[in-house]
Amino acid sequence: MVEPNTTALLLAVAGALLAASVLFSRASGRIGVPVVLIFLVIGVLAGEQGLLGIRFDNYEFAFRIGTTALVLILFDGGINTPVSSLQVGLRPALVLATIGVAGVAGAVACGARLLGLDWSHALLVGAIVSSTDAAAVFSMLRSTGLHLRKRVGSTLELESGLNDPMAVILTMAATDAVASGAGFGWNMLLDVLIQLGEGGGLGLLFGLAGRWLLRRVRVPASGLYPVLTVAFAFFVFGVTTLLLGSGFLAVYVSAAVLGNGPLPYRTGVLRVHDSVAWLSQVVMFLLLGLLITPSELVGVGGTGLLLGLFIAFVGRPIVVAPILYLFRFTPREIVYMSWVGLRGAVPIILATIPIMARVPYAETVFNLIFFVVVVGAIVPGATVQRVTRWLGVEAPEPPPASAVLEITSMQQLNGDVLAFYVDTASAVAHSAISDLPFPEGAAVMLLVRGNELVAARGPTRLEPGDHVYVFCRPEDRPFVQLMFGRSEES
Repeated sequence: MVEPNTTALLLAVAGALLAASVLFSRASGRIGVPVVLIFLVIGVLAGEQGLLGIRFDNYEFAFRIGTTALVLILFDGGINTPVSSLQVGLRPALVLATIGVAGVAGAVACGARLLGLDWSHALLVGAIVSSTDAAAVFSMLRSTGLHLRKRVGSTLELESGLNDPMAVILTMAATDAVASGAGFGWNMLLDVLIQLGEGGGLGLLFGLAGRWLLRRVRVPASGLYPVLTVAFAFFVFGVTTLLLGSGFLAVYVSAAVLGNGPLPYRTGVLRVHDSVAWLSQVVMFLLLGLLITPSELVGVGGTGLLLGLFIAFVGRPIVVAPILYLFRFTPREIVYMSWVGLRGAVPIILATIPIMARVPYAETVFNLIFFVVVVGAIVPGATVQRVTRWLGVEAPEPPPASAVLEITSMQQLNGDVLAFYVDTASAVAHSAISDLPFPEGAAVMLLVRGNELVAARGPTRLEPGDHVYVFCRPEDRPFVQLMFGRSEES
């Protein structure tokens, strides 16, 4: 039986670590490193050889927590993926997430072999670090406030959300091959195709079923809708995995289908999932940091540093560049997307699989992967903002409004609230609201002008720099967008 004082101590330490992660995350922008790396470093500093001396070496528990966290992160990424992103970025992202991941795994394996690893462990390392990390990419794009060109940003986000299943499959296969000594066979390729096919197909079916369920279910409190969607994410992952499909792919696909349909209490659901995804990232990186023993890193430091640089400068670019060229990306976009291939917690989670399978020298591989992740976070990750502006792939976006108008409802409403930014070239600039030819049932609800809220009255003029909120019926949306231009949320 756990004593109350022990429980209180554990909760106090957990709360202190979470709070420290959030508070120190503000420093990530000033020192030029991705925020997720701050969480990882705090975990290391709190570990056995750190300031708090917390001993934690339960790889099975870390793997389960990491898997759960990744499910929630991928669900949040999928449910926030608009159909416009799927239209422009899905095809290149699918190729990068499959052929690209396999190619990077092979290229990294060759690099690891050149650095002295035997072929079996080199292939294992290549499989583990083959995918970009959804948590790292999502947090980088959201926390830095970068607005990339539509096709570039969409492809990067979709790639990071779709390529984890391939890395998981390759890591499992490589681990089995090393543990059994049987080597790699064509059955591995068949396994990959089956798992990806099942994951994508079941994700689509579950997403459509989720839409049908949410349209018909009525819950007694609005706070239960996010509970329902979290339960949906876990159910999709569990059932798909039990049916030998890729649960991670199914979660991402089902969330994208769900998010692009009518979603009751949408604003509240999205806000909760955003918070849950951030909590998942913090917990995941803290736990993985606790697993690291700094003294054991010394022996693999040089190899890990060189391998991390090899991935950034050679391994990813030589595989990704030809794929992007076939999809007619510009040279600047190809250089940028080849560079921004962030590694994060997923490779560290995957590195626990060989340890649990009792693969020889698995702990050495784990420590090596940690170095690769850190180098990947510091080298490409810390330069993202500068490289974005240097290569000119940032999209011109209006400044965010200082206030946001939201309408929440537990029912599906027959109307939309659209946000528009008025620039100097807008057709409505300097026009009085009463002079605009609004359809019947459409109206301006509110203006945000700097730090002021302006009542929307007939004589009120729309000035450049205003953020305008317009209510309209769904059938009038195209006409309203024709007047004001692209809405801010699209």
